[in-house]
Amino acid sequence: MSEPLVPSVHDLRAAIQFAESGIVCKTLYQSPAVKIVLFCFEPGQALSEHTAPFEAVVQVLEGGGDILLGGTIHEAKPGALFVMPPGLTHAITARERLVFLLTMVKAVTPVAIR
Repeated sequence: MSEPLVPSVHDLRAAIQFAESGIVCKTLYQSPAVKIVLFCFEPGQALSEHTAPFEAVVQVLEGGGDILLGGTIHEAKPGALFVMPPGLTHAITARERLVFLLTMVKAVTPVAIR
Protein backbone atom coordinates (compact mmCIF):
# COMPACT_ATOMS: atom_id res chain seq x y z
CA MET A 1 0.00 0.00 0.00
CA SER A 2 1.35 3.46 -0.89
CA GLU A 3 2.10 6.17 1.64
CA PRO A 4 -0.63 8.80 2.15
CA LEU A 5 0.05 12.18 0.54
CA VAL A 6 0.80 15.03 2.94
CA PRO A 7 0.80 18.81 2.40
CA SER A 8 4.01 20.29 1.01
CA VAL A 9 4.75 23.97 1.68
CA HIS A 10 7.66 25.87 0.11
CA ASP A 11 9.08 29.40 0.07
CA LEU A 12 9.91 29.77 -3.62
CA ARG A 13 11.83 33.02 -3.13
CA ALA A 14 14.13 31.34 -0.58
CA ALA A 15 14.67 28.33 -2.88
CA ILE A 16 16.03 30.43 -5.78
CA GLN A 17 19.77 29.87 -6.24
CA PHE A 18 22.10 30.41 -9.20
CA ALA A 19 25.38 28.76 -10.22
CA GLU A 20 27.76 30.11 -12.88
CA SER A 21 28.88 26.65 -13.93
CA GLY A 22 25.47 25.02 -14.36
CA ILE A 23 21.72 25.09 -14.10
CA VAL A 24 20.30 24.77 -10.60
CA CYS A 25 17.26 22.50 -10.36
CA LYS A 26 15.54 21.58 -7.12
CA THR A 27 12.75 19.04 -6.80
CA LEU A 28 10.21 20.70 -4.52
CA TYR A 29 7.57 17.97 -4.58
CA GLN A 30 7.22 14.47 -5.94
CA SER A 31 4.38 11.94 -5.82
CA PRO A 32 3.40 9.04 -8.07
CA ALA A 33 1.37 11.45 -10.26
CA VAL A 34 3.18 14.81 -10.07
CA LYS A 35 6.73 16.18 -9.87
CA ILE A 36 7.46 19.90 -9.36
CA VAL A 37 10.97 21.21 -10.04
CA LEU A 38 12.33 24.76 -9.61
CA PHE A 39 14.88 25.71 -12.31
CA CYS A 40 17.31 28.66 -12.09
CA PHE A 41 19.40 29.59 -15.17
CA GLU A 42 22.13 32.18 -15.60
CA PRO A 43 22.12 34.11 -18.92
CA GLY A 44 23.08 31.88 -21.84
CA GLN A 45 22.35 28.61 -20.06
CA ALA A 46 20.01 26.24 -21.86
CA LEU A 47 18.31 22.87 -21.91
CA SER A 48 18.67 21.40 -25.41
CA GLU A 49 15.79 19.98 -27.43
CA HIS A 50 14.21 16.93 -25.85
CA THR A 51 10.85 15.25 -25.26
CA ALA A 52 9.06 13.83 -22.23
CA PRO A 53 6.60 10.92 -22.12
CA PHE A 54 4.06 12.87 -20.03
CA GLU A 55 2.35 16.25 -19.85
CA ALA A 56 4.37 19.13 -18.44
CA VAL A 57 3.74 22.74 -17.49
CA VAL A 58 6.35 25.54 -17.35
CA GLN A 59 5.46 28.59 -15.26
CA VAL A 60 7.94 31.47 -15.57
CA LEU A 61 8.53 33.27 -12.27
CA GLU A 62 11.44 35.66 -13.00
CA GLY A 63 13.71 36.82 -15.80
CA GLY A 64 13.52 36.14 -19.50
CA GLY A 65 14.40 33.71 -22.21
CA ASP A 66 13.09 31.68 -25.09
CA ILE A 67 11.15 28.43 -25.00
CA LEU A 68 10.90 26.24 -28.07
CA LEU A 69 7.68 24.25 -28.29
CA GLY A 70 7.34 21.94 -31.27
CA GLY A 71 9.34 24.15 -33.61
CA THR A 72 7.91 27.52 -32.50
CA ILE A 73 9.87 29.89 -30.24
CA HIS A 74 7.93 31.74 -27.52
CA GLU A 75 9.05 34.44 -25.11
CA ALA A 76 9.55 33.14 -21.59
CA LYS A 77 8.76 36.04 -19.26
CA PRO A 78 7.25 36.37 -15.78
CA GLY A 79 3.65 35.24 -15.75
CA ALA A 80 3.96 33.08 -18.88
CA LEU A 81 2.49 29.59 -18.66
CA PHE A 82 3.32 26.88 -21.20
CA VAL A 83 1.42 23.57 -21.29
CA MET A 84 3.10 20.75 -23.20
CA PRO A 85 1.48 17.50 -24.32
CA PRO A 86 3.41 14.24 -24.04
CA GLY A 87 6.07 13.77 -26.73
CA LEU A 88 6.36 17.46 -27.68
CA THR A 89 9.89 18.53 -28.62
CA HIS A 90 10.90 21.45 -26.41
CA ALA A 91 13.95 23.44 -25.25
CA ILE A 92 14.63 26.55 -23.18
CA THR A 93 17.37 29.21 -23.26
CA ALA A 94 17.90 32.04 -20.75
CA ARG A 95 18.58 35.52 -22.14
CA GLU A 96 18.88 36.85 -18.57
CA ARG A 97 18.61 35.16 -15.19
CA LEU A 98 15.59 32.91 -15.55
CA VAL A 99 13.53 31.15 -12.88
CA PHE A 100 10.66 28.79 -13.65
CA LEU A 101 8.67 25.94 -12.19
CA LEU A 102 8.35 22.74 -14.18
CA THR A 103 5.39 20.56 -13.24
CA MET A 104 5.38 17.07 -14.73
CA VAL A 105 2.02 15.31 -14.65
CA LYS A 106 2.13 11.55 -14.82
CA ALA A 107 -1.63 11.12 -14.34
CA VAL A 108 -3.36 8.62 -16.60
CA THR A 109 -6.20 10.93 -17.71
CA PRO A 110 -5.19 14.41 -19.01
CA VAL A 111 -7.10 17.38 -17.61
CA ALA A 112 -7.46 20.61 -19.61
CA ILE A 113 -6.40 23.87 -17.95
CA ARG A 114 -9.00 26.59 -18.47
